[in-house]
Amino acid sequence: QVQLVESGGGLVQAGGSLRLSCAASGSIFSINVMGWFRQAPGKQRELVATITSGGSTNYADSVKGRFTIIGDNAKNTVYLQMNSLKPEDTAVYLCYAVVQTPISSAYWGKGTLVTVSP
Repeated sequence: QVQLVESGGGLVQAGGSLRLSCAASGSIFSINVMGWFRQAPGKQRELVATITSGGSTNYADSVKGRFTIIGDNAKNTVYLQMNSLKPEDTAVYLCYAVVQTPISSAYWGKGTLVTVSP
């Protein structure tokens, strides 16, 4: 079994910054991809950013230039540095990972709430 535990959410004013962390633990052989999705009230879950074990990154257009995803393979941890936050970034942010145990499966964290006030 694999667990993803997020931390770092909270309340911040527009223009501020937050850093989210997600640590994977359990029966992990290797991690292929880690990343972040978000879901705002009444909206569909959407991709924010992902990073592969080789360091390739992918960002949603809405966060490019403001958010940075950083992976630490040795710690099975991924970070999301969020700068210049906007009220529309308010959402539950969920950690995502594709893990080999050795079977490849996708796992989700429970989420951490980010609230950006005007």
